[in-house]
Amino acid sequence: MESKQYGVEKDMADNKPIIEGIEQGSIGEELGIEKGDTLMTVNGQRPRDLIDYRFMCAEEDLELEIMKNNGEIWSCDIQKDYDQDLGLLFAGDTFDGMHSCVNKCIFCFVDQMPADMRESLYVKDDDYRLSFLHGNFITLTNINRQEMERIIKMRISPLYISVHCTNPRLREHMLGCKRAGRIMEQLSILAEAGIEMHIQIVLCPGINDGEELERSIRDLTALYPRVQSIAIVPVGLTRYRENMQALRKFNTREAGIVIDTIHLHQKRFLEKYGTPLVYLGDEFYVLAGRDFPETQYYGEFPQAENGVGLVRLFYDSFEEERSRIPDRLENKKRVALVTGVSGEKVLKPIAEDLNKTGNLDVEIVGVFNEFFGGHVTVAGLLTGRDVLKTLKEQIPFDLILLPSVMCKRDEPVFLDGKTPADLERELGVPVRVIDVDSGAGELIRAITG
Repeated sequence: MESKQYGVEKDMADNKPIIEGIEQGSIGEELGIEKGDTLMTVNGQRPRDLIDYRFMCAEEDLELEIMKNNGEIWSCDIQKDYDQDLGLLFAGDTFDGMHSCVNKCIFCFVDQMPADMRESLYVKDDDYRLSFLHGNFITLTNINRQEMERIIKMRISPLYISVHCTNPRLREHMLGCKRAGRIMEQLSILAEAGIEMHIQIVLCPGINDGEELERSIRDLTALYPRVQSIAIVPVGLTRYRENMQALRKFNTREAGIVIDTIHLHQKRFLEKYGTPLVYLGDEFYVLAGRDFPETQYYGEFPQAENGVGLVRLFYDSFEEERSRIPDRLENKKRVALVTGVSGEKVLKPIAEDLNKTGNLDVEIVGVFNEFFGGHVTVAGLLTGRDVLKTLKEQIPFDLILLPSVMCKRDEPVFLDGKTPADLERELGVPVRVIDVDSGAGELIRAITG
């Protein structure tokens, strides 16, 4: 490995491959590359995104052009093993800008956000690269021919795609975009090229359910095995819907009909393909007051991060960890499990089991979402102020547990900017954030430990 320095400045586009960190012991560290430096070219080519970077850096012989913080240009010659990582971490995944959403969906949650919240909450990405790298859902309405060719050529797979319906006219209406009607043509091209896809349908009562849902399932499952999963989630509505099409949430009876319909499809696909293929978001079972399906009805849990099967995964992990629960605690402890209104039913059997332990009193605290309105019942959309208001009205606890979905993924901050530390100061009680995505083990340790 060799690096040469040139005292020359070069202009870069606004969106740069800025290096955010260097892994210890890596080639990048050995070369003297530092946080804040910019990767300009790899073998003379400027990477457009993290996909390009990984593809280019798979070679054994590399020449990197690095712009240092002071404007100097370094040329770094590298010989390495094939696929050996350079250890460079970037501030963003797209170096040429992010593809924004061009749609005006009738159910868009971003359009239902109130003003004056943190800027990142209003970002509407629709970028196939973020779909591949992070599982973000895209609509394909802003994909051009060159990008489609790149997806196929570079085997950018799997992709996560929001379809909502396969009826061209109806999809154009639901997405507010004339290009939306080409969806089956686009999916067929991707399937023929061997690109795997995970599909999302946001279901709106009276619009894309019933016969339209049957049509969508029929069209999409015809592309199996390239279509790997179809997740159906209920529309989410807030009280901030000015100038948007009137929509309503599913009632108990309608949610039950959806469940019964999808279960019939799941049984058929299990027999035919060995996988359920079509899945329902957990919220449908809460709305219908139904028990959650057994593990087999979630296959390999392909869309757990989309709220499909998270409850079953949590229940299963609780069963695995049950032996760690002691018969009795040394001292009395009163614990609050904070959740959204819909989470109360989910946590009820967990709390009942935990309360068999002597000296332990676990209470579920369901927080009503005043900020977004009563239709929003999930824990992940609660604000700190609503949580604080509810807890202030409760008998004092010894410990307050919050699910990690209430906060940003990379920072303990609620939607409204409040933090768990703010709650702890105002309530005078220890507040702990629990990573429920990793299972029930951390919850049990926090309560009993």
